[in-house]
Amino acid sequence: MSLDNRPVYSGGCQCGCVRFHVEGALGDASVCHCRMCQKASGSFYLPLVSVRGAKLTWTRGTPRKFQSSNFAFRGFCGDCGTPLFYEAPDGIALAIATFDHPEEIAPTIQWGIEAKLPYVDQVPGLPGEETMADAAEAPFLAELVSYQHPDYDTETWPPKERS
Repeated sequence: MSLDNRPVYSGGCQCGCVRFHVEGALGDASVCHCRMCQKASGSFYLPLVSVRGAKLTWTRGTPRKFQSSNFAFRGFCGDCGTPLFYEAPDGIALAIATFDHPEEIAPTIQWGIEAKLPYVDQVPGLPGEETMADAAEAPFLAELVSYQHPDYDTETWPPKERS
């Protein structure tokens, strides 16, 4: 929380070159199944949350933009490619998974369901395994070191030394 009790959120891209803060209440959180969101995210759908009415500040780096239609832009990190936002005439919506605590932002509606992939609703019923369950087949997992930016603000990034 900020000093005036407005909520404060932070987040950024995978490599840490672009970071943001949002001060104030977030708007509607949704999942969009439209084909543009599928292609922009490289996924089945794109969870987004509106920052309309809140103050968005880019605290490290500047996102690149791609004009995906005559009205909309898609923002992303120019270094690692992480999709960061959707911008239309009515405001900006940030990709929920780019927040440091995405678990705090639950979607309340689905959009673009005419393009919803036919198997998406069955995904929660698929068998699930933890990442390390595949360690016998993929021994590199035991020695994996992530260079992904952590889920909190850092003064500098990347670190000077990586082990």
